Amino acid sequence: MQDFIYSDELCFRNININVPVNYEQISDGSLVIYAREVVHKSNIDKNLPWLVYLQGGPGFAAPRPEANSGWLKTALKYYRVLLLDQRGTGASSAISHQTLATKSLQQQAEYLTHFRADNIVRDAEQLRQHLGIKQWALLGQSFGGFCALHYLSFYPQSLSRVFITGGIPSITATADEVYQATYKRVADKNKAFFKRFAGAQQQCNAIAEYLSNNQTYLPNGQLFTVEQFQTWGITLGGAGGDLAMYYALESAFVDVEGQQRLISLALNYRSILSM
Repeated sequence: MQDFIYSDELCFRNININVPVNYEQISDGSLVIYAREVVHKSNIDKNLPWLVYLQGGPGFAAPRPEANSGWLKTALKYYRVLLLDQRGTGASSAISHQTLATKSLQQQAEYLTHFRADNIVRDAEQLRQHLGIKQWALLGQSFGGFCALHYLSFYPQSLSRVFITGGIPSITATADEVYQATYKRVADKNKAFFKRFAGAQQQCNAIAEYLSNNQTYLPNGQLFTVEQFQTWGITLGGAGGDLAMYYALESAFVDVEGQQRLISLALNYRSILSM
């Protein structure tokens, strides 16, 4: 581990370990798992218990805190917090179109089966053992709650307590039933958004038409498709997401020598999704 980095009230330390891609077949290669230890400066020498934050998503890295605020401010009064980049995200052997480019479609599908909750939990256990921690607490947000329940099912002896915010799967309903219930909520969110912001529907239609007829790329070099643009609706599920989306939509096109080009939206797409 590196030494602590000090920033105002907070102290950070980077942790990296190697884990198998496939815990059932360790000869299949390894991944780097990254986590960031965060502790309040006043607690740097205290023997506090640990709290692991399991990020929602799936597919998002752990947050990169810039200040002692929000839930972290409360947590750091009582815990050393571990912000885990789940495998395939952030600095944990991230998955992208570049890293998958050398694999066939079948190989990609098989490879991605190793990036589910079961192995995310196994990675966390490897970190716990690496740090010599007997037990720690979990805070599971959304998909992180699903991971927390898996952790409870398979490694309860490793946990002191578990906090879950919104990520509790149904005991009786099937996945199809859950998605069917979700569709109506998604439709209602879209309807409310277009009702609130005049011209937003027309702008979305114009963007979809542009993406259908022009090759547009995201900052990471990936082709920006209509289907990806539609996934942007995930922001409507968060506080302030509708307003952030509208601001990006209203300045999506720029005039280049008399022709409209979609530039600013592609630049803002990834940052908006990471909110």
